[in-house]
Amino acid sequence: MKPSLRIYRCLPRYDADAPSAVTIGNFDGVHRGHQTILRRVVQSAGQRGLLPTVMTFQPHPRAFFAQRGQRPELIPTQISSLRDKAWALARLNVRQLALERFNQALADMPADEFIQRLLVRGLNTRWLLVGEDFRYGHKRMGDIDLLRRAGRQHGFEVEAIADVVDEHGYRISSSEVRTALAVGNLERAQDLLGHTYRISGHVIHGQKLGRTLGYPTLNIRVPILCAARSGVYVVRAYGLAEQPLNGVASLGVRPTVSDAGRIMLEAHLLDCRVDAYGKLTRIEFLKYLRDEEKFPDLPAMIAAIDNDAQSARDYFALHGL
Repeated sequence: MKPSLRIYRCLPRYDADAPSAVTIGNFDGVHRGHQTILRRVVQSAGQRGLLPTVMTFQPHPRAFFAQRGQRPELIPTQISSLRDKAWALARLNVRQLALERFNQALADMPADEFIQRLLVRGLNTRWLLVGEDFRYGHKRMGDIDLLRRAGRQHGFEVEAIADVVDEHGYRISSSEVRTALAVGNLERAQDLLGHTYRISGHVIHGQKLGRTLGYPTLNIRVPILCAARSGVYVVRAYGLAEQPLNGVASLGVRPTVSDAGRIMLEAHLLDCRVDAYGKLTRIEFLKYLRDEEKFPDLPAMIAAIDNDAQSARDYFALHGL
């Protein structure tokens, strides 16, 4: 049985003082660049008898400063929910996830206190991996040199890693993934992520309109600032049956039937019915079909859904899925 991932929302850890191998970052999407970093952490932890650990921040520091400066347009969109991030980290054998609340107190924390409170007392860090340009502490005054000096004092090693690039020499980053998803380029997103784009969530009750139209849907909440482009997709749903279930899904605010403005993922499964309420499912995005539209009436919307469902069937027939 694979060891579980422990999540800590407050440091020091309440149940352990075991030494850790640590890396720090937001890890949104856990893309191929992140995966390279995490494999190095897990490898080093195994060699040294340490617990492989990720420290990350909520909200994203850029989101905090954008809100503080009343610049909401600068808040980054979100590739993965906390659940999906934790799932990806666990699959890569990370054992600890420290979720630090990014607030004014943390933004004002001096760099040496950041090291003492979070790394030394918080996680008993013995080995640390960060990017070459990693900055931390009040006004981002902390740098690699300060970390190395502190490491000599407190007994932890510091290793720096260069940006991870793709086969064309371009940096693999969360920003690149967001850009690909924003334009519906799932192929590019898959290349950066190392897998198809997925969103997980519990199936919740919706307005039940879909079943009256002949298209019952699984309704799933997504991050408020979801990075994926609103629109209609060919999808597969995992976790509801022994095999993945083929479907078509709409991601957006449902402008024809609702003015609530909350982004939802509504997935219709092709040629099958399952009792899914309350169950956790993972939706895999396979092909972008079209933009979200506001239709003049329900018949026009039903005609479009008919066409979307046929497009999805054609996709699965062509790809043999």
